[in-house]
Order: sequence, then C-alpha cells, then structure tokens
Amino acid sequence: MTLTPFRVAPWFRTRPWGTRELAPWYDYRVDGEPIGEVWLTGDNCLIKTGNHAGGELGVLARAHATELLGAKFAQATQFPLLMKVLFPKEKLSVQVHPDDALARKYGEPHGKTECWYVLEAAPDAAIALGLKPGTTTEQVNQAIATQALEEKMQWLPVVPGEMFFVAAGTVHAIGPGSVLLETQQQSDLTYRLYDYGSGRELHLEKGLEAVRLTTDAGKVAARSEGAVQILVESHFFRVERMVLGPGAQHHGVSGSAHVLFAANGGGAVLGEGFEPVGLHRGQIVVVPAVCASWELHTDAGMEVVCAIP
Repeated sequence: MTLTPFRVAPWFRTRPWGTRELAPWYDYRVDGEPIGEVWLTGDNCLIKTGNHAGGELGVLARAHATELLGAKFAQATQFPLLMKVLFPKEKLSVQVHPDDALARKYGEPHGKTECWYVLEAAPDAAIALGLKPGTTTEQVNQAIATQALEEKMQWLPVVPGEMFFVAAGTVHAIGPGSVLLETQQQSDLTYRLYDYGSGRELHLEKGLEAVRLTTDAGKVAARSEGAVQILVESHFFRVERMVLGPGAQHHGVSGSAHVLFAANGGGAVLGEGFEPVGLHRGQIVVVPAVCASWELHTDAGMEVVCAIP
C-alpha cells in the first residue's frame, strides 16, 4: 500500500470566545488569546505518523487523492472534511454559512454544511439552530437592526451524546458551556449577522443572501446498523459512533477515507502491512481508502466517532 493509517497533529486556533483550559482533552499550554477551535483535519494540519509524517494533510490529499479518499474524489484538491473540537466559553456570533451555489458565486469552491456532536455539556448549555417558525425576511432584517436576532432563533438545550445537523443557510449560534465535535465541509466561510457589539466585522449583505428561513437542520436521532450507530448521514458526510468494551475489536473496510476520533478511552488501529497506530482521547487517525481491511482494538474500552466523506 502506498498509504497506511496515520495520526494527524491537532492545530490550535485562537478565538475571542474560547478558553484557556483544554483539559482533559488536550495537554496544551495556552499563552495569549484563548483557544476556541482545535482543527483535526485542516489542510494545513501536519501528519504525525507514517511515511508522510511532517507533511500537510492537504498536500497529501492532492498528491494521492484516489488512494487517500477513494475513486469519487480522484480530482480532489483538498481533504474534503474539516473535523474540529469547539470550546466555547462565551457566546459565538449569530452566523450563517453559504451553500455551494452561493459560495461559488463569490469565487469559493464550495459552501459549508456541518454537524455538531456533543462531547460535554453543562446543565444550562444551549445552541440556537434555525429561525422560529413563521419568521419572515423582513423580521430578520429588523431584528438585526435592533440587535434582537437572538429572540427570533430556536434555542435548544444540549446533552452529551446528541447530534445536531446544521445545513448551509441555517442561522445559528452556540452558547457557552459545551464541548462540541464539529464535522463540516472543508471551508471556513462564515457570515456574521450579529456579534453582541464586539466590534468584529459583520457580513450582512452576503449573510442575508445566504439565509434560508427554513432548513432541515435540527437534532438527529441515531439509528443502529449492527454494532455501529449512524449519527448523521448527508450528501457531504456520514458520521458514525462506536462504543467498544474492554478487549473489544471493530473490523472496518474502507473504499473511502475514515476519520476516527477518540471521544473517550484509547486503543489502536491495526492491520496487515502497517505498524499499529495509537488512538487516544482527543486524537484522530485517518484510515486511507486504499486500506481495504483494518481493525480498531482497545484493551480498556473506548468511544470512537468516525467521519466518512
């Protein structure tokens, strides 16, 4: 095999709404601005193990698109999914992401549909997902002008283990008190509609063009397929969850890249033709499409969330 499973180093991104305390997820000293996002599969993230250690994930995706991602991504110019962990200590801005068509209108390759899996949540943690039924475009405009947009949104409590789908065009926000695993299209396109008077740039013209009054965003009920739970399935990604007891094994088959995130516990990815790759809480391992058969093994037990483009 040209490519074998490998771990990717996290990339710590500062955000004004973030935190300086990343434990127990990451042993990382925060100097200066707080950390709001830990990018796990950004194009600039560095490969940590294997023959391509030290290289960037995006460069590998361009050079070995079919082997890494599968035949349908033969012309890929980047890794298709951005997986990251969010640490909101303060409210994020009220924002919206464009769909593919609108993004391309303004010269970007694609838009941003995403989903959030709740890793941790305080009792009062909540997210805002979509506008209240019956809200009109005129009311959205007026609410932005009067700084009352929060009141037009549907606020939902969150608890660990829940999955929320955030379709492009959905007006949304995240409150403090949770830790979220986000899986999204590989894009950083965000249009801020309201930011609590922070002074940061707003993107009202493009943002209002992107807004959809109704979308299929919302909490997603998991469904089981054998030992695997399907958390969300969309045109852009499929996200699964596996809970393995002590000494358990999960046998996987690729054909497409699998991004394995350890939400709890630890273990290793094993297979013929490559050295075991350790996988512990907060880390990811990418299993290339060309890796026809692989196995996830744990001695003490682990919870794994797997994203497939």
